[in-house]
Amino acid sequence: MPMSMGPGDHEVRKLQATGGSTYTLSLPKPWVVEFGLEPRASLRVDWRPSGALRITPLNERTVREVHSFFDHSRLPENSLHDHLMGAYISGADVIKIAFEEANHAVLARSVRRFLKSTRGFEIVDEQSKTMELRCLLNAADMPLHASLNRMYLLVTSLMRDIMNVFEGGDADFLSDAEERESEVDALLYLVERQTRLLLDSHAVASKLNLTRPQALEYANLARSLERMMDHVHSISRFTVKQPSFVSNIGPFPPLEHVPNWMAALKELMINIRTRDSTRIEEARHVLKATQTALLMYEKTQLLNLADGTDVAHALGISESVRRLCAYSRDFGEVLLNMKIAAEMTTVR
Repeated sequence: MPMSMGPGDHEVRKLQATGGSTYTLSLPKPWVVEFGLEPRASLRVDWRPSGALRITPLNERTVREVHSFFDHSRLPENSLHDHLMGAYISGADVIKIAFEEANHAVLARSVRRFLKSTRGFEIVDEQSKTMELRCLLNAADMPLHASLNRMYLLVTSLMRDIMNVFEGGDADFLSDAEERESEVDALLYLVERQTRLLLDSHAVASKLNLTRPQALEYANLARSLERMMDHVHSISRFTVKQPSFVSNIGPFPPLEHVPNWMAALKELMINIRTRDSTRIEEARHVLKATQTALLMYEKTQLLNLADGTDVAHALGISESVRRLCAYSRDFGEVLLNMKIAAEMTTVR
């Protein structure tokens, strides 16, 4: 066997019959050495749903870290933040940055933005020309469903505050809208990071109690919630910037449909765990009907040219609410996919 064999490589080995009902398969020596295994060491063998067998050392001798290194002077201009986010989502445990002293201020701004946009990373060492960031949060410590639930609460709480302002409440309810939107973004990045780590690590998958396909679907759910927050945040910005429109609008059909959207989304969130296809489909039908009603409203508004500015404002909000329904329907579709996948059987 070639000693160059390493992660990502493969080869074909033959089963050996050692008894009436026993078969053995030799293990690659580099793999045995890598994990410090000795004769009679315990290995965990998992029969995966795909039919593959997964062999895992029960007691690894070392904790392996994933490192990423950037030379700030060699990166494209203003791209450090994007590179840091790429390392974060890709699962880096440690990020090291080399930089010129004259660029420290520029680098510091990018690093602060990165720390604000992520969860778990801290600066653990800073020298005149180098900086080291380390993740102190174990990827398996925060269940993905907890992140989804937090995202859902942030989205719906901001929408409730918007409704309150349209009903005459104080616009100060929306003063922290930017922070709430940023937190949803950070949670999405966290879910994407956890999904990436889960795909590579059986330990993370086992602790999160998710299969790889399930983790990918959770990432899709998180993405739908993040897109919903984009539109809710857009409505909140409009609400703050156009107080005269808000105070004079009176009954406003687009927002009158919001309770239907919120009720349907709540039902879908419940079904992340229960996965009742009847309830999922009922929620999606409500969302579809709401989309249709909003489209009819928008067509009516386009015929009303008496006040072009107000019409444009009304159409903008209506479109955002309609898109909230669309992303929620996508959310429900993912739940149905998860339910069907869990119920499928393999026939050989």
